[in-house]
Amino acid sequence: MTDQRNTSTPIDPVKLDRLAEVAVKVGLGLRPGQDLLLTAPAIALPLVRRIAVHAYKAGAGIVTPILSDEEMTLARYRHGHDDSFDRAANWLYEGMAKAFSNNTARLAIVGDNPMLLSGEDASKVARASKANSMAYQPALEKIVNFDTNWNIIAYPSPSWAKQVFPNDPEEVAIGKLADAIFAASRVDRDDAPANWASHNAVLRERTNWLNGQRFRALQYSGPGTDLTIGLADGHEWEGGASLSKNGISCNANIPTEEVFTTPHCRRVYGHVVSSKPLSYQGTLIDNIAVRFEDGRIVDAKASRGEEVLNKVLDTDEGARRLGEVALVPHSSPISQSGLLFYNTLFDENAASHIALGQCYSKCFVNGAQLTPQQIAAQGGNQSLIHIDWMIGSAETDIDGILADGSKVPVFRKGEWAK
Repeated sequence: MTDQRNTSTPIDPVKLDRLAEVAVKVGLGLRPGQDLLLTAPAIALPLVRRIAVHAYKAGAGIVTPILSDEEMTLARYRHGHDDSFDRAANWLYEGMAKAFSNNTARLAIVGDNPMLLSGEDASKVARASKANSMAYQPALEKIVNFDTNWNIIAYPSPSWAKQVFPNDPEEVAIGKLADAIFAASRVDRDDAPANWASHNAVLRERTNWLNGQRFRALQYSGPGTDLTIGLADGHEWEGGASLSKNGISCNANIPTEEVFTTPHCRRVYGHVVSSKPLSYQGTLIDNIAVRFEDGRIVDAKASRGEEVLNKVLDTDEGARRLGEVALVPHSSPISQSGLLFYNTLFDENAASHIALGQCYSKCFVNGAQLTPQQIAAQGGNQSLIHIDWMIGSAETDIDGILADGSKVPVFRKGEWAK
């Protein structure tokens, strides 16, 4: 990446506009007359405005933005009353859930400093997170169950850019992070929607093959890892574009390099170590090492952030069980960039990963027709959290285990075996 740029405009406006177009046309597949609820950091207003333009050009009904601000967030932690950290804006999330029930599309722009809360009281951070997770459940259920079309994209805020590129001047860091976001989001070239169509086709080939195999489990081996992840009964692999219950095809994450499904939350055995750090609410959790028995984490360690990790695991009963398993080749563009983004939207696409907590009902055959009780009976997990962390590397081998116990190579040395 070149540093020879106009420092007054470190973010390429053409590519920013492409990202907005891709978010509306590919990420959301927004339909004429459909309303859009958008959340974003206030610093991301240049992108928010371009999204509004493309949304209204696509026939959007009403575009409603909800903005956050880092300084206001910090003000709460530094001056807020102690009791307030056990509360959240329930009314806001109830309104969101009602909007999603009425076919409103959901778009989230991420970009806040991932280490914003690193210097704040860890107990307050944990309490506020739990209260927010509980309040958000009505809206979150609509999202994870794909009741409506939704999408997440990113904006290169100054604070985030300096976290990723700490040795560069702020304007240079912003430009570098912007270029990395545009490349990973596949908008660094002409005709980005067509490029996304080709990428989605490749991911669909992978999911079709995996769904045809009907594996009972996946077996992982590599340095520090000997892990068997049972797959949920009637699981279905997803990747790239997904069909939401309102009949609209959307790409929930931009970027995305993964294919994923639901593990059986009671059939995970063995031990595994993380291959990359996990950035979680201002804490970098590194060298995670856990051991599973009957699907539950019974021992967890980390060289850094272990106290926070264990607080996360104690969120609820489902927090110690898996809700997602995802396959990503080591050669993915985000992996090859060599960057740690400190943001799961990007970092999860650098390596195969697993997620603690809530499962996606979408990842079941006829998932839209299943009740929560049926999903639980088939091995789907329930939790207030959903936290992805990376376990794949260039040394990871993965085998699929068939119903008769025979094995089929899936990954060898971090790459697809076929």
